[in-house]
Amino acid sequence: MVREDKKVWKATYFQKLVSLLDEYPKCFIVGADNVGSKQMQEIRIALRGQAVVLMGKNTMMRKAIRGHLENNPDLERLLPHIKQNVGFVFTKKELVEVRDLLLANKVKAPAKAGALAPIDVMVPAQNTGMGPEKTSFFQALSIPTKITKGTIEIIKDVDLIKTGDRVGMSESTLLNMLKISPFSYGLVISKVYEAGSVFDPEILDITEADLLQKFRAGVANVAAICLTISYPTIASAPHSIVNGMKNLLAVAAATEITFKEAEKVKAFLKDPSAFAAPVAAAAAPAASKKAAEKKVESEEEEEDDMGFGLFD
Repeated sequence: MVREDKKVWKATYFQKLVSLLDEYPKCFIVGADNVGSKQMQEIRIALRGQAVVLMGKNTMMRKAIRGHLENNPDLERLLPHIKQNVGFVFTKKELVEVRDLLLANKVKAPAKAGALAPIDVMVPAQNTGMGPEKTSFFQALSIPTKITKGTIEIIKDVDLIKTGDRVGMSESTLLNMLKISPFSYGLVISKVYEAGSVFDPEILDITEADLLQKFRAGVANVAAICLTISYPTIASAPHSIVNGMKNLLAVAAATEITFKEAEKVKAFLKDPSAFAAPVAAAAAPAASKKAAEKKVESEEEEEDDMGFGLFD
């Protein structure tokens, strides 16, 4: 009887996963490490109407996907990423919006001994409120302290744990005594699936401005290469035309040959002062006037001396 129930449960799960893969064109592969059942329930409530969360055993998920590859061969790209403690978040909404909802549902958690630190942990300078008998505990962790009004005070910020380090028993005990919960846990997006493609979640942060900048840089590189090897393309044609015009103007300036565009160049070479900026022309009289005033002042100072020195 138990085996029959288990088979029914598996068949129901396979059918549900396959139906979700057919119904939803997009999904996240999420890691669920350190996520409790209560937090998972809260995440499901927050995503209600926006997305559907489905967890399960990796072997069952792989088996369901392999059995559905005939209908959708693109699903094979999901198989290499179904490992460790992962699940699916299916959606028809904008991926960025659902991603933000997932990241917003995190819960503060204490640092447990043996856990890998997802972030750097710093203990700020503070009065701990602990008695002097705990001094040796802080000394063992190389944390500088002093006794202030009968209590231990940490005199400067201390980098206690680095990202990726395993939390030790002493570090965990200290953080718990200081009532510091440095970590926050929730569903972590590892991969994104859309229209048969699997990519990293960082791709979602790329904006149209970023794409336009990359496109411009690519066009600039193509134009530079084409100009170097003298191979005309749409990207290099405007630059080739401008360079050709520069060559024509240079020839016209060195010879008697002229045309409409070269007339201004010839006029400039003949009389550059005619093209001087009005600001520079206006600044010249002002500068000369200032110099004249300075000269008058210096002459008046000489007259005030009456020709005598200080000790005459």
